Amino acid sequence: MCTTVYIDYVSYVLLSSNSTVPTAEQVLVPETLLKKRKSNEKAAAEAATKKAELKKAQRAKRQVIFKRADQYVREYRAKEADEIRLRRQAKSNGNFYVPAQPKLVFVVRIKGINHIAPKPRKVLQLLRLLQINNGVFLRLTHATAQMLQLVEPYVAYGTPNLKTVRELVYKRGYGKVNKQRIPLHDNAVIEKSLGHLGLICIEDLIHEIFTVGPNFKAANNFLWPIKLSNPTGGFKSRKFLHFIEGGDTGNREHFINKLVARMN
Repeated sequence: MCTTVYIDYVSYVLLSSNSTVPTAEQVLVPETLLKKRKSNEKAAAEAATKKAELKKAQRAKRQVIFKRADQYVREYRAKEADEIRLRRQAKSNGNFYVPAQPKLVFVVRIKGINHIAPKPRKVLQLLRLLQINNGVFLRLTHATAQMLQLVEPYVAYGTPNLKTVRELVYKRGYGKVNKQRIPLHDNAVIEKSLGHLGLICIEDLIHEIFTVGPNFKAANNFLWPIKLSNPTGGFKSRKFLHFIEGGDTGNREHFINKLVARMN
């Protein structure tokens, strides 16, 4: 019984010529493979360079953000110190210190859509208060004050402090990007929309809103209406009455901070 042995052509030629097997250096590499290797090496080098530059730029940007945050903290503390100094100075002279009229108010819608006249309904639309428990920041001017008087039976508003503004933006802040509601989980979201105005981080956004800066309109429009929860403990039994009458609607001045703390 015979056995058939299969040998490929290359092995047959090598065996017949008694030549040695070629080494790896002697085997020719196809030109397409060489081009592919060069292109891969070039792409890897470019990616590494780009990654290093991006890391360096991010490090520099973080330093700028930290410096701005420190500057804002110093500004807030200096403002508080000036308020205390002026109050003490007025008291020592036997006078009264009257602070400047607030420029910022926070408006919360606390009543629904039933039995609303067309004019207040339109004002609520202009203020972007389309749902109950929605809140927006508003620059206080003569025009906005008149608008708030029209919708007083349906909203509660007052002067927020720095803590309230910061907690609202950090905890419930969303940005409007391409008409979509995007969470502020990264400073890049803010820089992409407001970078041309010099606002590159969330502390810039908070500072612009709290101080009602020159770019307040763009920053406030970028910030989506804040969706709050029902207040802990609920509203008062007579919610349709004004705040000074024992209800919840209308101007609360600085007491708005307590209401927002229960709703946040």
